[in-house]
Formats: sequence, C-alpha cells, structure tokens
Amino acid sequence: MEEKIANAEIEVEASAARVTSDITIEKRDAAKKQAAIVGHPLHLFTKENEALTEVIHKTKGLIEDIKSDPSDVNNSKINEIIDSLRKVAIHYAKKGDLVYPHMKVKYEISGPSDVMWSVDDEIRDELKFIAGSDFRNTEYLGRLEHAIARMEEMIYKEQNILFPICTRFFTEEEWYKIYQDSKDYAPCLVDFIEWPEAEAVLTKEKPDSNAKEGMINLPGGHFTPTQLRAILNTLPVEISFVDENDINCFFNEGPKLFKRAGMAIGRDVYSCHPPKIEMMVRSIIGDFKSGARDKVSVWMEKEGIPVLVEYIAVRDDNGQYIGTMECVQKMDEAKKHFEK
Repeated sequence: MEEKIANAEIEVEASAARVTSDITIEKRDAAKKQAAIVGHPLHLFTKENEALTEVIHKTKGLIEDIKSDPSDVNNSKINEIIDSLRKVAIHYAKKGDLVYPHMKVKYEISGPSDVMWSVDDEIRDELKFIAGSDFRNTEYLGRLEHAIARMEEMIYKEQNILFPICTRFFTEEEWYKIYQDSKDYAPCLVDFIEWPEAEAVLTKEKPDSNAKEGMINLPGGHFTPTQLRAILNTLPVEISFVDENDINCFFNEGPKLFKRAGMAIGRDVYSCHPPKIEMMVRSIIGDFKSGARDKVSVWMEKEGIPVLVEYIAVRDDNGQYIGTMECVQKMDEAKKHFEK
C-alpha cells in the first residue's frame, strides 16, 4: 500500500510540476502575502500548520522519552499530545471539502485531490491506530514516527505547492466563499480568525429581509420561501439533495455533523468525496438509478454520538428517478429513551 501511494505521489508531483511550471519564487511570495492577510483562509491554514508543527516537535520529544525510559513516561501526557495531533483531521477535512474539489472541478487541477487527499486519509488512519494503542506496543513508535514524518511532508507540500496553486487560480470571490464555509468547522489548534474584508462583502450581499416574496404552491399547501427555508432548517435532520445528473443541488443550513460546503452546490457529488469513498457513492447512486435499491441505511458513531445516515432514492409520481437524498439524524435522544 505504501509503495502504491509513493508511486502515486511521484505522479502527482510530476503533474503539479506541469501545473506550477510558472510558479516561481514570485508566485510563492504571492501566496505568503495572502497568508499574511489576517483572517484570509490561507492565513488560518498557515496558522494551523504552525500550531501542528509545534505539536510535532513535542511529539518528537515524547518519542525520545519513550525510547530512553518507557517507565518514566506519563500516560496522560501521551494522550494529550496524541489528541492534539489528531486535530489535524479538521485541517484535512477543510482541504477535502473546500479546496481539493474546487481545484478539480473549476480549474481541472486533479493532482491534489487524487493523491494529497489519500495521504490525508492515511495520516488520519495512522493516528487513529496510535490513539487506540498502548505505547508499549512494538508497532507504536514506528507508526508514530511515520505519521509525523508524513504530516511534516504534507505541511511542506501545502505551503510550497498547494497554496501557491490556489493563489494563482482562486478569485477573491471564491476566497470569500471558502472563508464563509470555514466557519462551520471546529478549531484546529487555532481559533477561527475573522476576515474583516470578507465580512464586509458578505454582509452587503445578504438579501433584503423586507423584499416581497411569492408563494411556493404544492399539492399539500403553500409556503413563502422564507417559511420553507425556516422549516427545512428546523427539521432535526441534515438534508442533502443530489439531482438526476449527480449534481449537488441543496443542503439545509445550520451546524452539521457532516460538513457541507456551500461551494459544493453545482458540483458533481463524486468530487466531494475522498477516493476511498467515491466508489461506494457511485455504487449506491447507480443502484438507485437502475431500481436495484431504494434506500441504504448506515449506522455509525460520530463525535461520540450514535448517528443514522440514510441515502434515499427520490422518484417522481411516475416512479422515475429524479435524485438522491441523504438524511443524517442524531439518535442519541432515541437511544436514551429506549435505555430507560
């Protein structure tokens, strides 16, 4: 597996070299200038990388302590450092939701999503193994050293390849949208940093609440758009809708267990999933289209909360497939009720 990833990385770096052939020191300096703008997404990404670098440094010290005298190592200290390392999952989730798909779909730069995304997942999986293992396990130190080495490589690639590519292509409007979507994520060792320029623009773009609105008429009744929006956002379920052409059309708003970037609206659904998940999504939607299945239910635990995720085929009055709906529902209250 490692050899496969290594070979893939060689390919992506060759691809990146072609894309970035004119990204000189000047272009990298341009990325640094954007990263210096307080609150800009690259500013926050860079601050997160700096904080992660500090944690990696502490981890290296911990490794030396374990090698020197395992009996003198405090378990709580190990857990604290590993928990901090695992915060990188938030940083990687933002890249996976807000950066990789946009580069691939809008600018046809597929290298980062094809390989960096897989490496991000590899690092997360390694850290998950480490968090669930005893530091006296023979594999522990080797895998921990491997994980932090991969994290350092990723930090370097982000700062010197990924971010300069973003600077070269992304428009100011796109950065505003990435900034707005970033608000939905938990902090990754660094608190969210407000970008005044973006806030001013986004506030100005809010629709006039006094504007007259028409009615949405349905067989079961009618709503104003404001009422319908509020109802959809009040439902105790996260809703996503993908049309018959596999294009993301709708997400209800509000805090979510499964983050949904506003920039993903209008993109194909497959570009929003990491490589290891994409084939499963294609299989489910393919079965919905063929009529082989109408619903797929997945039970899981997310952030310590029992969750039911349902993928449901949406069909019109004639039974024709018109899209797929994903519903994510927290089941902690139901669990408590039946445990009484």
